[in-house]
Amino acid sequence: MSKNDTPRRQRLNSLKYVFYEIIWPRKNLILIGLVLIVFNRLSGLVLPGSSKYLIDDVIAKADYDLLKWVLIAVFAAVLVQSVTSYLLTRLLSVEAQNLISQLRAKVQKQIIHLPVRFFDNSKSGSLVSRIMHDAEGVRNLVGTGLVQLFGGILTAIIALIILLNINTIMTLIAVVPLILFGLISLKAFSFIRPIFRERSVINADVTGRLTESLGGIRVIKGFNAETQEISVFENGVDRLFQNVKKSLTSTSLVTSSATLLMGVASIAIMGFGGNLIIKNELTTGDFVAFVLYLGFMIAPIVQMSNIGSQITEAFAGLDRMDEIFHMSKEDDDPQRTKEIARIKGNIEFKDVTFSYEKDKPVLHGISFTAPAGSVTALVGSSGSGKTTIAGLAASYFKADNGVITVDGSDLSKVTLSSYRANLGVVLQDDFLFEGTIRENILFPRPDASEEDLQNSVKAAYVNEFSDRFEKGLDTLIGERGVKLSGGQRQRIAIARAILANPKILVLDEATSNLDTESEKYIQQSLEQLMQGRTTFVIAHRLSTIRRATQILVIENGKIVERGNHDELIAKEGRYFQLYTYQARI
Repeated sequence: MSKNDTPRRQRLNSLKYVFYEIIWPRKNLILIGLVLIVFNRLSGLVLPGSSKYLIDDVIAKADYDLLKWVLIAVFAAVLVQSVTSYLLTRLLSVEAQNLISQLRAKVQKQIIHLPVRFFDNSKSGSLVSRIMHDAEGVRNLVGTGLVQLFGGILTAIIALIILLNINTIMTLIAVVPLILFGLISLKAFSFIRPIFRERSVINADVTGRLTESLGGIRVIKGFNAETQEISVFENGVDRLFQNVKKSLTSTSLVTSSATLLMGVASIAIMGFGGNLIIKNELTTGDFVAFVLYLGFMIAPIVQMSNIGSQITEAFAGLDRMDEIFHMSKEDDDPQRTKEIARIKGNIEFKDVTFSYEKDKPVLHGISFTAPAGSVTALVGSSGSGKTTIAGLAASYFKADNGVITVDGSDLSKVTLSSYRANLGVVLQDDFLFEGTIRENILFPRPDASEEDLQNSVKAAYVNEFSDRFEKGLDTLIGERGVKLSGGQRQRIAIARAILANPKILVLDEATSNLDTESEKYIQQSLEQLMQGRTTFVIAHRLSTIRRATQILVIENGKIVERGNHDELIAKEGRYFQLYTYQARI
């Protein structure tokens, strides 16, 4: 789906989506929560009501029998409040955390299906922040926040009715400041929402940079750049602080206005109520009950302002998630409908052009055929376009113009999952996951047999170093394989590709990190691996591609020479220059 099609999707941050997709599926649980909050708030009104009887009847008339019943009623009310509060937290807070986990999984699923270009332009730490933090605020939509909002409204309405029944004029004196407070709160929330949204962006940036700096700690220490990184991080957290300060200023304005307005109202009520008591037009018990009920009306309204801030934060998080969900996934392309179960591996590029940025082409009119089972080597200077061609063959990118076919089918119309099921890659950046050697080799086929695993281990000569470890293949290798040498990591990556048993193989500098002895062993295993597979090899060390079926010399995004090793040496062109230069080195 293209960006222009996004309006057809239900926006994640709309009230309609929140109601039908978040609240309605949990309607039974929320209904129970609403019932519990009703009992909780009604029981809370017993205490101020009992104060009237305590002062006007029990104390004034020394009625010990009534005192007993008043105490029983208050104790029962407190017990009901305690039990309902526990049940509210147990039911709704747990479900809110369940919702957060579901949304995190949903965001991660969406992100991991986005095109490679998206990841090329995004920090991994920033994406981690978006997956883990943006969903946090929704706990207030399903958790106790929503029912507390309802409970606050209910308590305020009941307290208002009781207050009007005690004294209408005193009630109106209290209501006017509350109306002003409500207007101030609404204005503040409309101002706070974009602040919360910006905070998520800043938090993602800071987290992203922090993740990068921790991952590149050897580079930082190697260049004595600790001070520089500390400064970068301090600037980031200061931006975060300034954002938080801005939001705190807004929320404190709401709280301060409430304090001021309620204070003025309290002074007016004290003066007016005291005058009525002196005139015997209001009992002391009624006045105490009025003050307590007034507190029960004001407290939920102030609390609702806090809940409103939390719900504003929730919608800010939904805003951010909505951006992710409206990005087109790799497999959203309606043209990709063709499934290919088994392929031979005939790959053809027909006048292919490609650019990472608009009007800045990287490839110009690339045309060649890679027959099934052939080995196509891509050579040339750095930045010439070799890796881009391999990326197109691996379906990481889509050509701007021209056609790439696999067994005669337009690759742009083939479903990515069916094509990549036949694909294996060994990249220059030999990425390994934190875990054991065994887990990393089994990554493409977790259910592979022990025999298949051992065959790939021997073929890539992983056992040459793993047998020296106490735990063998079950040795932990650290984040990105940091505990291994470059050559050892590369051999694990090659073993992983061997185990995947692909029909199409992309080797991007697959032997770049190997010493001479290891390279000799790996070359033998790679020759076995490449038999019967369409292989694309990128190598600066030209000695590794002498036996390639065809060699394409790429310069400035164009094929300037093509042929096998002997033919290109005989031409004494660009390949000859590269080869003889390396031979001298």
